[in-house]
Amino acid sequence: MNRHTRLLALTALVAAPLAAAPTALAAVPQSPQAAVPAATCSVSGVLDNGKVHLSGGGFTPGPAYVHGSAGFGGTVEIAQNGGFQIMNVPPAQYSLRQGGELTQCSGFNG
Repeated sequence: MNRHTRLLALTALVAAPLAAAPTALAAVPQSPQAAVPAATCSVSGVLDNGKVHLSGGGFTPGPAYVHGSAGFGGTVEIAQNGGFQIMNVPPAQYSLRQGGELTQCSGFNG
């Protein structure tokens, strides 16, 4: 094989993987971003004093509005860690609204 032919063959062998590299990289699936934890809220069992405690986590720090089926409601401040606690409220089904998101609290069997 003469020198010119070898050079052409070598160039083709080197260029083929380089030309295919962008296509191969595009085919690699991108890893999804970490999922934002879902906000949760729960109602404790009825305490000796006839009241319950609300607690939750996974919320955005700042104000949220709590509403209970027994008429109790108001604003609660979500802590920097995304959690909250409301002590000694009437037993009821509760929900928490923050922005456009509504989270139903679990645990009430009323």
